Amino acid sequence: MGKSKTDFFSDKQNRLANYSKALAHPARIAIALYLVENGSCNCGEIVKALPLAQPTISQHLKELKTAGLVEMSGRGNGNAYGVNQKAFAKFEKQMKTLFKKVKKS
Repeated sequence: MGKSKTDFFSDKQNRLANYSKALAHPARIAIALYLVENGSCNCGEIVKALPLAQPTISQHLKELKTAGLVEMSGRGNGNAYGVNQKAFAKFEKQMKTLFKKVKKS
């Protein structure tokens, strides 16, 4: 079986691409900012705050969770979502490294 194209890149490059892809939609950026500003909350709370339907919010949360930028934990009758501070710190560090290299070139 052949290799996938992502196999040719380092883990750091693939992780940076996944983080970037997860944040490449304005709704996901809005959701991430909402979670940063309001702390951990459930999907319904995000739906009340943003002009998007519940299924849309759920799909965007799934994408953010798959990328590792959002964590989910049980809370009362449902799940609570919050930002993954460690993942965002890695993302920030990798982006800073990239921008420093661009600046030097």
